[in-house]
This record gives sequence, C-alpha cells and structure tokens, in this order.
Amino acid sequence: MWEAPLSTLSRNRNIENWDAEDVEAWESGGKDIAKRNLWWSVFAEHVGFSVWSIWSVMVLFMPTDKFGIDPAGKFFLGAVPTLVGGFLRIPYTVATARFGGRNWTIFSAVMLLIPTLLTLYFINQPGTSYTTFMIVAALAGFGGGNFASSMTNINAFYPQRLKGWALGMNAGGGNLGVPLIQLVGLAVIATVGNAYGNASIVCLVYLVLIALAGVGAALYMDNLRNQKADMSYMITSLKVPQSWAIAFLYIGTFGSFIGFSFAFGQVLQISFKAGGESATHATLHAAQIAFIGPLLGSFMRPYGGKWSDRFGGSKVTLYTFLGMIVAAVVVSIAGMIGDKHHGVPTGGAMIALIAGFIALFLLSGVGNGSVTKIIPSVFDAKSKSLQADPATQAAWSQNTSGALIGFVGAVGALGGVAINLVFRSSYASTNSATTAFWVFMGFYVVCALVVSLVFLRRPQAARGSKPEASTLATVTQTLAGSEPAAVQEHSARSI
Repeated sequence: MWEAPLSTLSRNRNIENWDAEDVEAWESGGKDIAKRNLWWSVFAEHVGFSVWSIWSVMVLFMPTDKFGIDPAGKFFLGAVPTLVGGFLRIPYTVATARFGGRNWTIFSAVMLLIPTLLTLYFINQPGTSYTTFMIVAALAGFGGGNFASSMTNINAFYPQRLKGWALGMNAGGGNLGVPLIQLVGLAVIATVGNAYGNASIVCLVYLVLIALAGVGAALYMDNLRNQKADMSYMITSLKVPQSWAIAFLYIGTFGSFIGFSFAFGQVLQISFKAGGESATHATLHAAQIAFIGPLLGSFMRPYGGKWSDRFGGSKVTLYTFLGMIVAAVVVSIAGMIGDKHHGVPTGGAMIALIAGFIALFLLSGVGNGSVTKIIPSVFDAKSKSLQADPATQAAWSQNTSGALIGFVGAVGALGGVAINLVFRSSYASTNSATTAFWVFMGFYVVCALVVSLVFLRRPQAARGSKPEASTLATVTQTLAGSEPAAVQEHSARSI
C-alpha cells in the first residue's frame, strides 16, 4: 500500500510503493497524483516532439539557391532525426524506472537545448555543408526518445482499466508538438517572411518552452521507486509473437503520423511552386495547410485509446487501416491527375489531395491510440498464467508492457524514416509523389491483413468468445503451456 497524501511524499518527490490497481488508494488521492504527473509528462513530451520535428519547419526557411539543398535532400533531413529518435526510444524505455520519471524528464528536457541551440546557429549559416546540417538534424532525435520514457512512466501510474485513455492523452498531447511548431513557423512566415534568419524566432520560442518543461518537471513530477529497470523485461516481451505484430502495426499508424508530419509541408510546397507560385507564396500557402493534419491526428489519439478501452484495440485498429486504405487511394488518384498536368494537382484534384492527407492523419491518430492499447491487454492476459499472487502478476504485466511500449515506439518511428525515404525516391525518379502514395496504400492493406489474422481470428479452442479475448487466451495458453483462462480485455468507464 502506498500513501496517497502529498504530505507523505519525501522532499525529492519519491514514491516508494505505488499500486495503481488499489482502488481505495486510487480514489483517496492516487488519481490526483497520477493526473499531475500525466499533465507535466504531456507538456515535456510535447516540447520533445516539437524539437524532434523542428527540421520540418526549418527546411521551409532554406531556399535552394542559398543553401544548395534540393527537395530530395530536404526529405532526407527530415528522415535523419526520425531515425535517431527511433533508436533512442529503446534505452529511453528503461530510463524512467532506473533514474525516476521526474529525474529523467528533467534530464531529457535539458538535452533538448543541444539541438535547438545548434539549429539556431547553423540556420543562420547558409554556406554550411550538407553533412553538418545532417548532424544537427540527427541531434534533434533527442526529442523523439522522450516519447518512450514518457509513455513507460505514465503506463506505471495508471490502472489497467484506464490505460487506454491515459496513454492516449499522453501520446496525443505529445503528438501536438508537431503541429504546434508548424503553427509557430507559419506565424513567423506570415508576419516577417521566410528569410532564413527569421527561423531564429522559432528556435528562441522553443528555448523558453524547454526551460518551462524542465522546471515544471522538477517542481511537480514524482519518481516511482518500485518500477523495475531491467532490459530482461523487453527481451521477455519480444518472446511473445504478438509483440512483433504490434510493432509492425505501429509502423503503419505512428510511422504514418510522424512521416507525413515531416513530409506534408514539403509535398505542398513543391506542388504550389510547380503551379507557378513564387517561393515565398508557395512556402506560406504550404505552411497554412501543413499543420492541420498533425493537429487533427494528435487530437484523435486519445479517442483511439478511449474507443479501444470500450470496443477492443484490435477491432478499432482494423477499421482504422481500412479507412487508411481508402484515403491512400484518394491521394494516389489525385496525384495521378496532377501528373497529367505537369505535376500540378489543381482544382478538385488539389482538394482531394489535401482531404486525403488529412484523413490519413486523422486515422493514424486513432490507430496510434488503439495499437498502444493492445499492448497492456496482451500482457495483462499473459500475467494471469503466472504462478504468483495478484500484486506480482500486476507488476510483471506493468513492467513488461512498459518495456514493449518503448520498443514498439522505436520501430514505429522507423516507419517515419521509410515514408521520407520513399518520398525522396519517388521525387528523385519520377519528379512526383504518386508512386509513393501507391506504396503506402499497399502497406496499409498488409497491415489490415495482419490485424485480422493475428488479433481477430477466432481460435477453435475459444470459439464463442470475443475475438480479442480469444486471441489473448491463446497467448496465455501458448506461452504458459497451460489451458486458456477466461480472459477478457478490461472495459473502462468513460472519463
């Protein structure tokens, strides 16, 4: 039993024994502690996402005649921080348990100062080599690692019945960092123009926000000392076959979200310039639209988690990918029409292109929440087969699912790298994005098939039960070597 009142917390904000499944303790003050940590975790992760995606804004201030970087090179600048951030998510996963959620949030916020200060300096040096820009962009990957530590930390704070909502809020609030930095960039372009020196304003704004995130974490967050910082939990989680399927699906949801977030503005900018607009007007028009998709996708993520609490993560995920297939077809057809007009989608084709992209953002946001919800459901089911008391089972489920969240986040981020590379290849070979759109559509078809075959197929032994519950029972039986228990995914009350 942990003590709920804030007065019982030590001065360095340590909580020695936290049990979110203890309903009495939760209602007597635990939920207030969890919410306070959630909101500051959201803010810190939000700033991290902004820094991670800062180069999606910086490239709008980098005209080719001054920096010598063509569109293909700019797509690669967007891919580099995504790649680094993806790999950093694996060590960041265990960091909060080893060092404490509060302590690590402070440290990870301070680390964001490095890429932001370097970006501030080099964006004002147009003669800088492309290699140097790649290194600076790579350091922005620090912001991508913050997702894993934040999600693992919040996963420990909330009970199973509320994890879908809590993780969706945490991740959705973090995802908002992408459109918010694009809005800051739009405000700068609209008021003072897109000269490269004006990009400094964006960096200065985020230096202030980074400081606020660090100070807020120091004053209001807590360390949970009964979390386990053991990489063996990640190894254990990866022995579950369904874990690899979840990671694959997250490539399709989060990979799409972060990849399109980096690329959407550039696709629009190229299209507007091809239509005869000046570089300044094309940049402004692209910035006016580019933030909408990530913004709406971020808002939808908590709903993906909440709907999954109610209907099941796998079912929501399947419908999400079916919708993404349709949206990708719309974008592809719009691209084909544009190709017939010298790469310039006009009128209805341009409307369809933008609408299809925004639909992809909305659906990827829902899918981010629903795929994340599947993780604790699988390991909660698996824990029931352990020969241990309920508290030990809950701790094992929490630590193992937390470890997998970080790994899945890392793999999903690599999907963002792939999207930027596919766009780069498509523009380099055909001077158009249409080929890339068809590739994405085909991938979503595969994702829908994986959901159906792995998570929604009814095993013969569990005939008559709910689809996701049947699969979870199969997980328990396969891994524990025992008969399947009557496992049902937790349903949550509406918050």
